Amino acid sequence: HNHIAYSVHLPLQLLLLVGVPVATVLLLVQCLRWGCPRSRHQEESEAPQDVEEPVPEAFSLPDDDAPRQYLPATLTEMANFYQELLTPTEGRTVIRQVMNKLLVFAWREVDHQGGCLLLKDVGISLFIPPGAVALGRREQVSLVLVWDLSDAPTLLSTQALVSPVVACSPHGASFLKPCTLTFKHCAQNSSYACIYSSNTALLDDKIWKPLGQPGAHTSRDECRIPLSHFSLYTCVLEAPNEYDARKWLQLAVFCSALVPGQSHLQLRVYFLNNTPCALQWAMTNEEPYGGRLRGPCQLFDFMGTRGDQYLKLKYISEGWENVDDSSCQMVPYLHIWHGKCPFRSFCFKKKAGNSKDEDNAALTNEIIVTMHTFQNGLETKYMEILRFQASEEETWAVPPPVSRPAPCNRLPPELFEQLQMLLEPNSITGNDWRKLASHLGLCGMKIRFLSCQRSPAAAVLELFEEQNGSLQELHYLMTSMERLDCASAIQVYLNSKQGQPSTPSGTPVIAHKIEFGENLELDVKL
Repeated sequence: HNHIAYSVHLPLQLLLLVGVPVATVLLLVQCLRWGCPRSRHQEESEAPQDVEEPVPEAFSLPDDDAPRQYLPATLTEMANFYQELLTPTEGRTVIRQVMNKLLVFAWREVDHQGGCLLLKDVGISLFIPPGAVALGRREQVSLVLVWDLSDAPTLLSTQALVSPVVACSPHGASFLKPCTLTFKHCAQNSSYACIYSSNTALLDDKIWKPLGQPGAHTSRDECRIPLSHFSLYTCVLEAPNEYDARKWLQLAVFCSALVPGQSHLQLRVYFLNNTPCALQWAMTNEEPYGGRLRGPCQLFDFMGTRGDQYLKLKYISEGWENVDDSSCQMVPYLHIWHGKCPFRSFCFKKKAGNSKDEDNAALTNEIIVTMHTFQNGLETKYMEILRFQASEEETWAVPPPVSRPAPCNRLPPELFEQLQMLLEPNSITGNDWRKLASHLGLCGMKIRFLSCQRSPAAAVLELFEEQNGSLQELHYLMTSMERLDCASAIQVYLNSKQGQPSTPSGTPVIAHKIEFGENLELDVKL
């Protein structure tokens, strides 16, 4: 028995002596494979086609990652914060950092006659109709664009942020008549654009829910919300499948001026929602670095297929070279899909050469760059080409002198903003700013040019001012256009200014009146 037991235990001991070290080595190799980053060849196997170089890891931007953590605000700080939003801005749009939040806001006091707040260049307005405030009362109202990404809703990978976060203050304020909040969105199919609201104050933890309010409407590029009380609002894209989930991006290229003797130049490409406020954020972000927008933004059809965005350098003019290790950079899909306004940059430097060589010096006096950008997996179907050019002859620091135009009649700011808000939305019948433009003598080509402006309605009203038009003439035009809402707004303003100098018919005049072929009298019965 002892002999048999020894013969059985001997193979077992040999197996343990050999098997345990081998198993340990195999386990260690597997752990190293899990812990170490993939090799460059493995990464290349997953890179998109037609990318010769490996795609580097995307560098982190402050807005790409989790929001920064700040200490809780004290009661005094919170009181000062809300008091700041109610600081009179005299109709101006103010950009200010308040308690770690970058805000764009305007303030005004509103009585029973109503009023309008408009954030300049960002496409956001708030209309308070006559009768919304009780007779004898005055309400302090502010309209706020929130550029703090931590206030946006927490979204799923299937949801996209397609508009800014807008706050109407003071939170919870109610009115006798619904007010109208208007802001832009960039969803390609407006039927999938869902308006969200958070019934919380601006400094509280947000609780975002679908608004579900009757009367809320999303047009081709705009959200219009009737408000019974004030809160926070935004717009989220929720499509039934990834192929219907699409939004418009605008690709904006920024760089500083190319000055003589400069050896390096960096350009930055922003991937922004196609809304005015997103572009304004990028321009504000570039100001401390002297960055300027280079040419018009280019549209990009961004799809919800979860494909990352690639920016590939294709051409650099002679005399310059790329400083970066790679000519291709990647932007994570969710950074764009969730509207975090990411950018990627390339840095170029002049090649070393003979400084006395005039031909070489002429080559480096300007730089021309061509880039391709596309989504991973879709590069063969859809790709956008970005071209960039800068030269030393450009003078950004000192703009060329601008000849002063002849003095012209100016519409009152509050009336200008109200008419702008009423005429801005495109009407199916064309009875909007386009019809006013045609009444002012503009042809189809010029009207199409105005449609590319940030606010076509404001451009048309400024044109009316330059023609020295009076309020009576504008009232006549609005009546002939059957835009009685605009005519009524002019009439209300004129009635409120009865103490000003009057014409023989008793109607006040803002400046001097000119003739349009015949005397135009105000119909006081309207």
